[in-house]
Amino acid sequence: MATVAEDPTPRKLCGAEVKAIAREQGFSLAGIAAAQPLPDAAGFGAWVDRGMAGAMGYLTDHRRDKRSDPATLLPGVRSILSVGLLYNTAHAYSTGFSRDDRAWISRYAWGEDYHQILTEGLRKVEAQLHAISAEPFEAKICVDTAPLLERSYARQAGLGWIGKNTCLIHEPTGSWYFLGKLLLTLELEPDSPAPDRCGSCRRCIDACPTGAIVPGDTPEGQRYFVDARACISYHTIEKKNEIPEASRVGNGWHVFGCDICQDVCPWNRRAPITLDARFEPRLPPAPPLKRLAEITEAEFRELFANSPVSRSKYRGFLRNVIVAMGNAGSPKFREVLERLAAHPDEIVASHAAWALGRLRDPESQDA
Repeated sequence: MATVAEDPTPRKLCGAEVKAIAREQGFSLAGIAAAQPLPDAAGFGAWVDRGMAGAMGYLTDHRRDKRSDPATLLPGVRSILSVGLLYNTAHAYSTGFSRDDRAWISRYAWGEDYHQILTEGLRKVEAQLHAISAEPFEAKICVDTAPLLERSYARQAGLGWIGKNTCLIHEPTGSWYFLGKLLLTLELEPDSPAPDRCGSCRRCIDACPTGAIVPGDTPEGQRYFVDARACISYHTIEKKNEIPEASRVGNGWHVFGCDICQDVCPWNRRAPITLDARFEPRLPPAPPLKRLAEITEAEFRELFANSPVSRSKYRGFLRNVIVAMGNAGSPKFREVLERLAAHPDEIVASHAAWALGRLRDPESQDA
C-alpha cells in the first residue's frame, strides 16, 4: 500500500494525513492543536512575576507577551502541528551511576544539536504538505527558540501532559522527547488535550537536590513550577559568569544540565530506546572529571561542535567541571585545581580557588 508521501495528488488536507506525514518523516509523536491563545499564558506570567526566570532575559523582555498568541509569529495561523522526537538511548540514567570522580552531562546534550535535527525534519514535512495540498498556505517552524508556549500546545495536541517537573510526559512512553512545532494557516481538526496522570506522585519533587520544583497559584489553580534560581540546569547552562557560592554545592557532579527529575519519573521506567545514532553520546556517559578539566579550548570546540554543550562556551563548561571537582572533594584533583587557580580567566581561577578550599577542609563539605 502506498504511503502518504507517495501520493502526489493535490487535495484538501486533514489532520490525520498531516500527522501521518510527520511520522513518515521520523517523528515519534504528532498531534494537532488549534492556534488559539491558551490560559497557560497566565501561569507563565505568574512564574515570571515571581522572579523564577532568573536572569533569562529572553523570557522576560518584550517577547514575554508574544508567547500567549501564535498569531504574533505567523499572521493568519489556524493550526499547530506538534511533534515529538525520542532521544532516549540504551545507557543508564544518572541515578544508576556512582558519582565518585565522574561528571554528568544531561542526556539531551549527548549527541547532535536537536534544533537542527527537528528543523530539518519539519522542513521536509512542510515541503511534503506544499506538494500535495490543493489549498495554498503559509507555515513557520518553531523549535525551542521562538516565543511560543511549546509544551502547552503539545499538551493541547494530545502528545502528553505537563508533569510536576514541568516536562511533557507521554503516556505510556515517558518524557524523553524533543518538541517542535509547525505553524500552519491551514484549518485542521485539533486533537484532544491529554489528561494529567501525575496524580499524587512526588518523586521528582522529593528527588530534586536543590528543591527547585515548587507549588504556585495561577488563575487556573495551583500548579508546579521549576524555580530557575535553584535549578541545576539553569546554573550550569544559562548562568554565564559566576555561579553564586550558595548554589555550587547543590550542583553536585553536574557539568551541563540535570536529568534527576526525569530519571526518577515512574513513566520513564519503560521508556523506549531510539535507534537514531545522532543521539548517541560523544563521550562515555558519566565521563571522568579529570579528563574534562584537561580539555583545551580548541578540543572543546572540536568535541562539542554541533552539540548543545557548546552553548555553555568553554569558560562556562570548565567552570562547571571545577565546581563538580570541588563537590567531589577528592585529593586527586588538587594538582589540576592548583593549575586552574592560576588560569588567566578570573571566573575560572576564582571557582578553582573555591574548589581547592573544599579539598583543604573536607569537614566543610555539605552532605
